Amino acid sequence: MTKLAIDGGEKIFSTPAHVPAWPPVYPETAEKLKEIYLSRAWSFYGPQEVLFNKKFAEYTGAGFCAMMANGTVTLELALKAFGIGPGDEVIVPAETWLATGEAVVYRGATPVIVDIEPDTYCMDPDKFEEAITPRTKAVIPVHLFGSMANMDRIMEIARKHNIKVVEDCAHAHGSEWRGKHAGTIGDVGSFSFQQSKTMASGEGGACLTNDPELAEVLGRLSHIGYQYAAKQGQKGTPPPMGLICHNYRVTDFQAAILLGQLEHLKEDTILREKNAEYLRKRIDALPGFKVQARGKEATLQGFYTFAFHMIPDQFKEGIDRVKVVDAITAEGFGCYAAWGGQPMYRQNLWSVPENQYRIASNAVAEDLCTNRLIMASNPWLMLDEKELAMVGDIFEKVMTAYGK
Repeated sequence: MTKLAIDGGEKIFSTPAHVPAWPPVYPETAEKLKEIYLSRAWSFYGPQEVLFNKKFAEYTGAGFCAMMANGTVTLELALKAFGIGPGDEVIVPAETWLATGEAVVYRGATPVIVDIEPDTYCMDPDKFEEAITPRTKAVIPVHLFGSMANMDRIMEIARKHNIKVVEDCAHAHGSEWRGKHAGTIGDVGSFSFQQSKTMASGEGGACLTNDPELAEVLGRLSHIGYQYAAKQGQKGTPPPMGLICHNYRVTDFQAAILLGQLEHLKEDTILREKNAEYLRKRIDALPGFKVQARGKEATLQGFYTFAFHMIPDQFKEGIDRVKVVDAITAEGFGCYAAWGGQPMYRQNLWSVPENQYRIASNAVAEDLCTNRLIMASNPWLMLDEKELAMVGDIFEKVMTAYGK
């Protein structure tokens, strides 16, 4: 089967693979949503929101969890809670979804963009340290796709320079670093529950922290100034004067959906990690591909996507990422160039003027994103062993046809 499907050969997946529909749905959650609907009590620290805050904090080992409207405002309010604003700088990685940088812009601060590691695709700690100035007030390491940023080094550098650490965990539900859950190592952990995420409620987000005073501020900032976990109709204390708060609340519908998914997170994370490791061994044995490296001290690796990159000089002349993606997809395995094949500051929706951000380093991200990076959505990591082996066969087939 050396003739590629794109050239008229037989597909590896002659019938579509059994990729689970996303997001996952559960009958018991559907019943709970009906119960909430009929209760007419849908928001304002409802019982499901309060329960999710408790359960997610317990699951991750955090002291506190504060649900919010999405994973962008969680970053924004974490920075606001630290008093970050105009004149300040926040260091962010070159490769991430644009919300990481735009949250900084929302605060009137300046995103300072630094390069990534070539294997994990996460922030390079050395480039982080090189970019620090007297104006640097925070850093946002992103646990990207299916790896974790080097939190040992990042925390060491941040503490030395008195810099706040906001972990962007939008891709890291279930991930652990030396046994500590993502989002519990820095000062704040920011999670997204958007439609495509590992835990998904359409829209939604959460901040984790171990600091009770910070949790109180985050709760007030996102709930129009009400006390953290306040009960509707009961008089409480007002927010401190000058703490301008927002309405970034969620509903109990979202919380109920997430509670159902949380019940399955551990087993699903273990399965995705196991299957990713199988594919890693198959694909890394080929000369033209390399799978994204694990976090260096990750003890459990969650996967938002399965990411890998080409090694161009191992392919025949004229074979680029577009041809490789088309060939792999034609065999029945869906993959694509991440975010249009662009680093954060050149993504289609990035509209921040050049004078409002600064690029300190970006050579690795530029090459990786524009030429070599490819990924597939995480439901592909839920296949059975037979179909997973067929995915490995696809890479071998494409390498045989296109490799030197």
